[in-house]
Amino acid sequence: MLDAGALDTLFRHARTHDGWLDRPVSDEQLHQIYELMKMGPTSANSCPARIVFVRSRQAKERLRPALSEGNLEKTMAAPVTAIIGFDLKFYDRLPDLFPHNPEARSWFADDPKSAELAAFRNGTLQGAYFILAARAVGLDCGPMSGFDNAKVDAEFFQETYVKSNFLCNLGYGDSNRLFPRGPRLGFEEVCVVL
Repeated sequence: MLDAGALDTLFRHARTHDGWLDRPVSDEQLHQIYELMKMGPTSANSCPARIVFVRSRQAKERLRPALSEGNLEKTMAAPVTAIIGFDLKFYDRLPDLFPHNPEARSWFADDPKSAELAAFRNGTLQGAYFILAARAVGLDCGPMSGFDNAKVDAEFFQETYVKSNFLCNLGYGDSNRLFPRGPRLGFEEVCVVL
């Protein structure tokens, strides 16, 4: 089992940040996040997540029109904003990613509804792995909805089969700007053991 410090970093002391210190996030850190994230399980090893790291001022300006008013300031101030997307044609990579079953591509290629559901579900799982990986390499996260998916898709995923899922600001959070931690539901409120 991970030690208490690791569990604190990943879960117990980790917070959703809205304010950011003026400290850059390196390319090396972005690579480290991906190298950890990619190891998380997805069904049929489908790996549908696609990520755009929005870091430059010019790229942030491209993102600006899609942001809700409540997410504008914190996103523009974050060192990096990751657009976590999912590839609707992820199945084209299944011959490489799931080689022990040559039929895997056919499970989705002729069934767009199943493909979209699998892409969204597994891409969302990978988005959660992304958050844990970012925390593991020492960064803070600010995952969020509150943006216009169609605008993001038109600006960043035009002429692809990728759709945006959520945004995640990355950097070193300003703990002075944190809200008190919100309550969580107890085991008995959520879980049933049969």
